[in-house]
Amino acid sequence: MCTSIIEIARAEGMAKRGDQWFPLSQTVVAYDHARHAPLGDVITLDFFNTELGAGARAAVELTLDSAKELRAALDRAIAAADFEEAEVRGKGAPPRLVLAA
Repeated sequence: MCTSIIEIARAEGMAKRGDQWFPLSQTVVAYDHARHAPLGDVITLDFFNTELGAGARAAVELTLDSAKELRAALDRAIAAADFEEAEVRGKGAPPRLVLAA
């Protein structure tokens, strides 16, 4: 069954294919049949640069459960990074809990 579930997002960063790094322009997140993994339907993360052609692509196929674990890990890392950025740059990080001795 083709799901036609596709989300496209702008991407700014770098990806590595083989021994070369290339700048990213887009990320495609899809849920469909695995093309390479010996699995059924998977979440595919496809990072690429549209201006550099088909060779500027890095893709991952994950089970739905693995994708959920990745999402949770990203949420935790992003929350910690947001806190760190706010604290370091003085953007109004919430005060830390201080326990009296």
